Amino acid sequence: MEEIRKSDFYFELPEELIAQDPLEDRSASRLLVLDKKSGRMEHHIFREVIDYLRPGDCLVLNNTKVIPARLLGVKEDTGAAVEVLLLKRRENDVWETLVKPGKKLRPGAKIVFGDGVLRAKVLEIAEEGNRLIQFSYDGIFEEVLDRLGEMPLPPYITHKLQDRNRYQTVYARYDGSAAAPTAGLHFTEELLSQIEKKGVEIAYVTLHVGLGTFRPVKADNILEHHMHSEHYEVTKEAADRINRARASGNRVICVGTTSCRTVESAAREDGTLEACCGDTDIFIYPGYRFRVLDGLITNFHLPESTLVMLVSALAGREHVLAAYREAIRERYRFFSFGDAMLIVDNP
Repeated sequence: MEEIRKSDFYFELPEELIAQDPLEDRSASRLLVLDKKSGRMEHHIFREVIDYLRPGDCLVLNNTKVIPARLLGVKEDTGAAVEVLLLKRRENDVWETLVKPGKKLRPGAKIVFGDGVLRAKVLEIAEEGNRLIQFSYDGIFEEVLDRLGEMPLPPYITHKLQDRNRYQTVYARYDGSAAAPTAGLHFTEELLSQIEKKGVEIAYVTLHVGLGTFRPVKADNILEHHMHSEHYEVTKEAADRINRARASGNRVICVGTTSCRTVESAAREDGTLEACCGDTDIFIYPGYRFRVLDGLITNFHLPESTLVMLVSALAGREHVLAAYREAIRERYRFFSFGDAMLIVDNP
């Protein structure tokens, strides 16, 4: 396949459009509706998304829960400040982590958090310079983490989060993410209830979001970019709901790129799903043939990111970049706490 240039997905984004704080009312965000075939656009409020969902459609949500994965501690021997970000649990109390400053944390280095409530030892250096760290503590790790950890907000959010639940979807259930599936932040329990009453099926899948989602694409030719793997699970109930919608000619609309990557990773060649779990490093970019997904609800993403590439695979690069230009003109809010898009055929 011929190369696809990273620069093809660049756009100029004014810094003041990066949303620093979530809105008080989750469903009051703005919604840009994009026709993926024609490129036609409409402007709405997010809660009006219900008007574009039809009875029989299946809405796929990622019910992962963000853990307070950012730990601030000190090196035991020198007292130097250390930041540890939990990425993936390898086994029991051994985690793959991202550490700062990396150069100081060689295998054998010991770290103390919260006056010794939690201790850690660096075991080895893994790929990309990540560290495998073993933790020791009294009690239950999740409770210790809840006390000492902070929400791992993306680097472009500089404001302190006042309420950590605002970086959590209302349907978050299973601990394991280092970042929120942010398209889902717009839903309230009331809106989800109204959607179900309309006859829309809701299927919950799980993908624990890793920081690989935010890793910049360094290769000029995006085909040389390697995605980090993330753990996912599709239950029998979710597979049945998605299969039922497809079999009856209804649409499958994923909420967020994480739900999209989950169903596309789990699907057979014919687009059907069965209960399964595993790790996926799927990278979706223009030219990809979607097996399951018909539509997508998603936030506005970073220039040249794998997420913009995924959205471009669905709606075409020209339509997506035109929609982003329109969103910038209309002063939409970007990234994790920003506004949303609905991308479907003939909205």
